[in-house]
Amino acid sequence: MAFTLIALGLAAAIAVLLILALLRGRSDAAPAAAYDLQVYREQLREVDRDLARGVITADEAGRIRTEVSRRVLEADRKLAAVTAVTPAPRAASLALGLALAVLLLGGSWGVYRTIGAPGYSDQPMAARIAQASEFRANRMRQAEAEEAAPPIPVPAPEPQHLDLVERLREVVAERGDDLRGFLLLARNEAALGNFRAAYAAQSRAIELKEGRATAEDHATMADMMVLAAGGYVSPEAEAVLENALNRDPRNGTALYYWGLMHIQTGRPDIAFRVWRELLSVSQPDDPWLAPVHSQIRDLAWFAGDDDYTPPPLPQAGPLRGPSAEDIAAAKGMTPEQRRQMIVGMVAGLSDRLANQGGSPEEWAQLIRALGMLGDTEQAGGIWAEAQQVFAPHPEALDTVRAAAIAAGVAE
Repeated sequence: MAFTLIALGLAAAIAVLLILALLRGRSDAAPAAAYDLQVYREQLREVDRDLARGVITADEAGRIRTEVSRRVLEADRKLAAVTAVTPAPRAASLALGLALAVLLLGGSWGVYRTIGAPGYSDQPMAARIAQASEFRANRMRQAEAEEAAPPIPVPAPEPQHLDLVERLREVVAERGDDLRGFLLLARNEAALGNFRAAYAAQSRAIELKEGRATAEDHATMADMMVLAAGGYVSPEAEAVLENALNRDPRNGTALYYWGLMHIQTGRPDIAFRVWRELLSVSQPDDPWLAPVHSQIRDLAWFAGDDDYTPPPLPQAGPLRGPSAEDIAAAKGMTPEQRRQMIVGMVAGLSDRLANQGGSPEEWAQLIRALGMLGDTEQAGGIWAEAQQVFAPHPEALDTVRAAAIAAGVAE
């Protein structure tokens, strides 16, 4: 409010100065010629007095009267010329000044209402940082956020998928220390939209790793917690993100949610620095890349950086793993040599997709390669896993499905 009053006060002062300038301009229009004319007339009277006192002679008085009279005529001519272009009357000048004042004050208030925040108290940086810290410390907890969050829509699962997940639940319930079972359960529950159950299973898997959990393990759990809370980063999710970033400060998932948390708690300056780092480590197929790239310029503005230009989006490189050309080149080998080469390449791609994930094109490539090897059992297993991974993304799943159909493991 203080800023508003100061701004309006300055506008009013400027308006008063404009009015005074207009009125002064009119008074200045009374030309100097009128003053000169008055002076010259007084000089003529003074000549008469000096002649009467004998100070000057009659000849001198005549010469002075002639010179002064000439000046009187010149001043009178100038006065007549200026009077012809005299400014508007005083009332008109005052009306014009008031109109300008109203326009200035009204325009200032209109602009401020459009781009400012009338009615808000002053918000110095220190106060805003303190307010953000207080809000962050006392914000909504995970359980409360989950109760308030709307469900996230996911594609309807296939009946056989539901049967598989139900059996998996039974297995991990019986085997409380089955690490792989809990990891699979966490992934499948997330694919079904059961994010609470997903992060509970992921949490148990992290416990079973007994200190060997990776940054990606913790980032995955935080991802599930945020989704369960409808996109909100709770204090509990923040703690999990800290675990991820302590293990790998450049983990993409953790950096994305760490920046989002600072946006939600009123620190766009920190969020901008975090997302700027995120863009430097992102890969072309990272899901956060496009939204972060489109929003970071506005975020930079809120952080006080008006000149920031985001880097260009990274371009996707060639697919890794065995290609159709690799397999064709192996035809010159003996069957056993060819098979060993392809099996090794397939194994490398399979391990990377299992541990790091990959694009739908890479999953499809792996299934096609397994189909060409005649290993339909493993290709079917990869297809089943792909259905879980890409269940929330129908277009990506269609890409993998086409490869599975070509390999003879899907219809």
